[in-house]
Amino acid sequence: MESAGYRGKKVKRDVFNSYGMLIVAAQTVLTDEHLDLIRNHRIDITTVAIMTDSEEEGIACKQEVQKAVRASKEMFDSIRHTRKIPVMQMRNEILPLVREVTEHTNVFQLLEAVKATDEYTYQHNIGVGILSTMIGKWLNLGETELAVLSLAATLHDVGKMQVPLDILNKPDKLTQEEFAVIKQHTVFGYNLLKDTPGLNHRTALVALQHHERLDGKGYPFGITDNKIDLFSRIVAVADIFHAMSSKRPYHNALPFHAVISQMRKGIFGALDSSITSLFLDNIVKKMVGEQVVLTDGTMGEVVMLNPFDIEKPLIKANEGFIDLSKESDLRIQSICM
Repeated sequence: MESAGYRGKKVKRDVFNSYGMLIVAAQTVLTDEHLDLIRNHRIDITTVAIMTDSEEEGIACKQEVQKAVRASKEMFDSIRHTRKIPVMQMRNEILPLVREVTEHTNVFQLLEAVKATDEYTYQHNIGVGILSTMIGKWLNLGETELAVLSLAATLHDVGKMQVPLDILNKPDKLTQEEFAVIKQHTVFGYNLLKDTPGLNHRTALVALQHHERLDGKGYPFGITDNKIDLFSRIVAVADIFHAMSSKRPYHNALPFHAVISQMRKGIFGALDSSITSLFLDNIVKKMVGEQVVLTDGTMGEVVMLNPFDIEKPLIKANEGFIDLSKESDLRIQSICM
């Protein structure tokens, strides 16, 4: 590609001349002036790392999520002090960002973008809002229902704003007494939302029920089966997936294979199996063509799914193939993004 072919491309990393002087900063979109500058400093244009369209999409997705998280933090901090839900701010500022992120075509870029790495509480609210909306789309919910679900999912943990910060942000495992306080966030959230004008009653119901389980072993009331609202079931799946995939104050993110298999097995309680299967299957089926890291450190590309066990696909690696269905000790550690 001649230098003119680089016009409009985005630079992946900082470009320095032979004296170590910064010539073009990372994330810069190259213009004729930049190309002239690179040429004048005798830098071979072919050595400049250029972002692929996929990489640009991934960065844009992450930036949108971060923008939503900043708005969420501001709003939830306000709720902590005022005990009032700014409904219009939610609808006008935060929900459009949540919906926009779910339009990204690469599911794994989306999943990577929503993982919490710090300020877990605020990132979790947005992550669950995005994942729940994605599930709602896969369930073919109508536009009105989808709007209610997005709002309810983003507010599902609003009751935590009434939990003392020293418990909420505790870096160590919670004591039984502290966990009992945390569990009250479902009732706190319900009471806060049910009295808020302009909110659908299902929004409050999701705050109350998202920790209930179909076998009656959830909280706060231990209700079962059809007593749990559909939206609460959706948010429960998104809530667990996001929590297990993220770094939390007292828990590191689990490997990809562990999150998928443990959710399948119901390790975290009895979730709605049809919603769980739909969510996990749609994710796993999109692995074909993705670069992955296996649990032994091997990098490779998923080339074909096993129809009998889609979580153990065929991997092309090191000029050969690895059939995970025949390798009892190998699993997918992570998806490369």
